[in-house]
Amino acid sequence: MNQNPFPEKSDRWHIWEMLVARDIKAFVNADWDMVAQDFVEEGFMGIDGGRQPNPDAWSLNFPDLSSYRNEWLHQARSFQKIQWDEDIEAAFFRVTTLRDIDIQGEAALVHKKFFGALNRADGSQVPMEWQTLYRCRRVDGSWKIAGFTGYLPHFLGPVLSGPAKQLPAGASQHKTAGPYSPVLEVTASKLVVISGQAAIDDEGTVVGETIEEQTICTLDNCRKQLSQAGCSLDDVFKVNVYLKDLADWPRFNEVYRQYFSEPLPVRAAIGSDLLMTLLVEIEMWAAKS
Repeated sequence: MNQNPFPEKSDRWHIWEMLVARDIKAFVNADWDMVAQDFVEEGFMGIDGGRQPNPDAWSLNFPDLSSYRNEWLHQARSFQKIQWDEDIEAAFFRVTTLRDIDIQGEAALVHKKFFGALNRADGSQVPMEWQTLYRCRRVDGSWKIAGFTGYLPHFLGPVLSGPAKQLPAGASQHKTAGPYSPVLEVTASKLVVISGQAAIDDEGTVVGETIEEQTICTLDNCRKQLSQAGCSLDDVFKVNVYLKDLADWPRFNEVYRQYFSEPLPVRAAIGSDLLMTLLVEIEMWAAKS
């Protein structure tokens, strides 16, 4: 989403502009000067969570602003060398979510999350699945970044309670099984359920004529809905698939298997009449730790 969701010129509006709009544009252009004034240099410290839920694994990789600037520029220049299959600035907006901002006086704690992946020209993807907690301060009337704890997994609960979903010991299935698990054990403090999604854009228009095109759009819509509840496809444990023509099943699976990692969700597939020219509809259940 590239539109600021907060009331114009409010504190939260300014923070979103700094941490989303301005940061993305600067990173895509590898131009630190665009964001240099957004930081408090004195006392700045960045903690690298390494995408690990256990704080014992976190590192003080950025003890000062200079060390963070150097890594920021290194990553930005590396991204510029990649051939992308989409507008990379729009793609960064697509995978970025910033909606939770806690402001207390002149200080703020900001939650910035990434859901999804960036599409490379060679057909591969760069996963963007983590979150960063920014500590911000208002200095001379302007909001600035005083430090952060970043590259964190979306949920830290598993360090205490174990995985939100896992294969039971001894679980097995027949040799011809597709990309799904036969059974999962699920532990969650909250369940997130999305309605059936299909290849329909925001204007209500069906997207794509082939099963591959519609599957991609449908799964992207599923991911979008999950992200609104703070989940990703990795949190999904149950999927129901409705196909207009079950003969499309092998081609559907080729796309579907690219969106999920182990342990795969349990799944059911049903042949069904669908509205309009839709070829597939998908509903999902996710475990939010």
